[in-house]
Amino acid sequence: MSHSGTALVDPYKIFDKILLSEGMRVADLGCGRTGHFVFPAAQIVGAKGIVYAVDVIKDVLESVRSMARGEGCDNVQTIWSDIERLGKTPIAESSLDVCFFVNVLFQLKDKTGAVKEASRLLKKDGFMVVVDWAKKLGFLGPSPELMLNPEKISALAAQENFKFIDRVVVGDYHYSLIFQKN
Repeated sequence: MSHSGTALVDPYKIFDKILLSEGMRVADLGCGRTGHFVFPAAQIVGAKGIVYAVDVIKDVLESVRSMARGEGCDNVQTIWSDIERLGKTPIAESSLDVCFFVNVLFQLKDKTGAVKEASRLLKKDGFMVVVDWAKKLGFLGPSPELMLNPEKISALAAQENFKFIDRVVVGDYHYSLIFQKN
């Protein structure tokens, strides 16, 4: 199985914390071209589980769809959606165990809308995982003024009835926050 590596962000450290397991239903909101969380998660949730790769850029989804076909990942479904718009992601309400935002929230205009959409999709006690940039690596990463303060994300999550569970070290340039839906 191809994977973009764990040098910058190690998804398995997060998967261990949230006890990602066979049969779970997961969405990577703003999945990106490499499917950095999509494919490792698909391997873990197995044939009984499903991973929704959600993005607003159609050629990104085509890239993920092509990789999924090439890898034989029949449990990966690509979904085109604007995750900032409540109710627009065509996944059943309260049906997911986990929603991931990996290097995504800093790019969004309506961060509250995206967190509300994650809350709508998650089951009670489901996990919202936010991974974002803590510092730049050369040309990689957003400019410092676009980087999100973890406390700001925690406050936003609390407004949407999420409780903070843990902060996971996933690499030198990112932080990861795990929240659980109340």
